[in-house]
Amino acid sequence: MIRKAFIMHLKPGCGDVYRQRHQPIWPELKAVLHDHGVSSYSIFLHPDGCQLFAYAEVEDEARWNAIGQTPICRKWWRWMSAIMETLKDLSPVTESCEEVFHIETPKT
Repeated sequence: MIRKAFIMHLKPGCGDVYRQRHQPIWPELKAVLHDHGVSSYSIFLHPDGCQLFAYAEVEDEARWNAIGQTPICRKWWRWMSAIMETLKDLSPVTESCEEVFHIETPKT
C-alpha cells in the first residue's frame, strides 16, 4: 500500500462550500476512486479555512494518476474550480508532503 499526503488550497471564504460539496461525495466519483485502487482517502480542513490536508492509501501510482483522466473526475474538477486554486486543466494545485514517520500496531 502506498501512502500519499498532499496539501491543496481553497479560495478565501470557501471552506463551508467545500465541506457541503462533499456531503455526500458523488457516488460515481467514489466508485472511480475505488476502481482505481484507493482504499482510504481523507481530506482535512485547516482552521484557517483555506488550506486542505489530504491523505490517501493507494495500490499503485499509475492507477492513482489515471483517476484524473476519467470523465467524472474532470467533471468534479470543473465544479470545484470555482472554490479551489487550480491549474490550467482545472486540477487542484497540490503540494506533496514527504512522509517522515509511520507506525502501525499489529492487530490482535
